[in-house]
Amino acid sequence: MTAATLSHRAQRPSRRRVLGVEVTEGLLAIGREPTALFFSLLFPVMFFALFASLFGDVPGPDGIPTAVTMLATFGTFGVVSVMLLNPGIAVADDRTRGWLGVKKVSAVPVSSTIAGKVIAALPYALALLVALTAVSMLIVGPQITFGTWLRLMGVLLLGGLPFALFGLAVGFVASSKATTAILNAVLFPMVVASGLWFPFDMLPGFVRSIATLLPTYHLAQLALAQLTGAPALGHLLALLLTTAIGALLAGWAYRNQRQ
Repeated sequence: MTAATLSHRAQRPSRRRVLGVEVTEGLLAIGREPTALFFSLLFPVMFFALFASLFGDVPGPDGIPTAVTMLATFGTFGVVSVMLLNPGIAVADDRTRGWLGVKKVSAVPVSSTIAGKVIAALPYALALLVALTAVSMLIVGPQITFGTWLRLMGVLLLGGLPFALFGLAVGFVASSKATTAILNAVLFPMVVASGLWFPFDMLPGFVRSIATLLPTYHLAQLALAQLTGAPALGHLLALLLTTAIGALLAGWAYRNQRQ
């Protein structure tokens, strides 16, 4: 190994260090966007508090108070909001400002930049889920074990990955403003059609048939299964397929991104 090779490797930052910097930058960037933070974090909590205060102590079909089952449905809404919007908008903003292009020609691995933006959104998603849990406990008290709660939180956080990939795919090809508009236009119809705001059985039949094609529906059902013990393999497979499609779209968009 030559001295030049050793010198070059010494000058390159380690991936772990770069990832740490990118995560820190991503956390600060999200905090600097009060509008996005409101709609992806505070808005779901306020919406949850309103509905839980009205119907939270009403038992559902499985005998579980509605405020608890809403942790799965509104939790899905909250996690999807955070994971869909924040990484995609951050990447679009970096690309529009030329910062992503600078990183591509520097020693900074672009994969670390992208991973950092996804990881940076996770603490905000977790904070949202903790806030929803606190509201639920204030209304109906503790109704599930800590182990069940941890399993529910894990499912929701991991289930946010395909949505982050889709957000990144849009962010690679659209401006930050267009990315915000596109992702919101996709988010809210999916949320309504998947029964995340209203009981699924209250939706019209044609909407329920559409819902089975939506990843938000499958994530909500997978989360609900952690509370009810219902079969969930089909929902898990649907989310894995969605993740694979999201990864392909994000990879294609990255290779064909607009400058």
